[in-house]
Amino acid sequence: MARKQYAGGSVSRYLLLGSAVFLTIFGLVMIYSASSISAYVKEGSAAHFFVRQLAFVAIGTVLAFVISRFDYRRFQGSLGLQAWWVSVALLVLTYGYGIVRGGARRWIPLGFIQLQPSELTKIACVLVAAALAVEWQRGRIDTKQYMKKLGLFVGIPAVLIVAQPDLGTAILMAVGVGIVLFLGGIELRWVGAAGAAIVAFGVFAVLIAPYRVERVVTALNPWNDAQGKGYQAVQALLAFGTGGIQGVGLGLSRQKFFYLPEAHTDFIFAIIGEEAGLIGTLAIVVAFGILLYAGMRIATGARDPFGRLVAGALAGMIAFQATLNMAAVTGVFPVTGKPLPFISYGGSSMLVTLVCIGLILSVSEFGALAPRAVRATPKSEERVRANPDERRRNGGPRVPRSDSRRAVRRRA
Repeated sequence: MARKQYAGGSVSRYLLLGSAVFLTIFGLVMIYSASSISAYVKEGSAAHFFVRQLAFVAIGTVLAFVISRFDYRRFQGSLGLQAWWVSVALLVLTYGYGIVRGGARRWIPLGFIQLQPSELTKIACVLVAAALAVEWQRGRIDTKQYMKKLGLFVGIPAVLIVAQPDLGTAILMAVGVGIVLFLGGIELRWVGAAGAAIVAFGVFAVLIAPYRVERVVTALNPWNDAQGKGYQAVQALLAFGTGGIQGVGLGLSRQKFFYLPEAHTDFIFAIIGEEAGLIGTLAIVVAFGILLYAGMRIATGARDPFGRLVAGALAGMIAFQATLNMAAVTGVFPVTGKPLPFISYGGSSMLVTLVCIGLILSVSEFGALAPRAVRATPKSEERVRANPDERRRNGGPRVPRSDSRRAVRRRA
């Protein structure tokens, strides 16, 4: 009996699964520990947030399993575009029916869960960007058309998300699309131009919002206003300092006694540092590193370009969000309000992260079965169209194989 093949190999698949399972279980334990006091005081049950997160994990696991058994290549066509339209429609709906929390209108109430459409939009934009990249690689659109369409499909949701306001999610979405551009083989000058546009947009978004400017200033030296705007950052640093190398022990955090705001959501990494110490925080960093490595191995092992771009972009986006959160909690970067994937409390974040894992597993499952892709160039396509006998003689256009070590760089 032939052994089943997976894109990137079975080891990469199990490493991805293992790291995701470890982070999810560790996150559940830390949510219970970090939220038990506030949950008991506010909700009357120490396990309130733990039980809710466990429900989100169960639903997300089912979604991830279903999606992993669904051929990702179907998103390359109209299905991916439909997902984009649905996500944009939900973003628009947020302005009419969304609820306001912390001065931001980002969530649509759906009973048990408050859906955050911007989280879904991240995946939809990656799918559309990857599909456009494949069209460009095959010579169906030129570079200028590619960039114009990409700007339209990314720009519209980005403006809607920043206006909520939610600059952090817009940055993550831009990073995911940037990874698609880089892995897709577009010339670096276009990647640089896109990066410069993203940076310029981010700087502009910061400058027009005074509270974002305050976050940047606070991140530079939170001790200047330790009892005011720098309070949260200072309390997080105190948590890390208290934890030391081995931590004070699971459940023994002092900062969760209403000293550290958002202890079980955005700043849960500080509670990990206090209770599990440097050893626990390094375990989290290593787990995300393994997840990124496995995701990229799966991406490079896929036989078709769409699978490579989707798996690579989603794995990179998860790792970047984790880095962004940990950098903010440790005071290296301004606070963006983005949760730590798998670990922070939050239904939308958990569901979308597990959906991303499901899509990467789908690439692992079906990527090894996809037909060997080819990357077209304008000259090769013209040669094939001009000489149909060559097509019949060779069974198709003679163009370089996409899995070659030296990818063909297409001129803009």
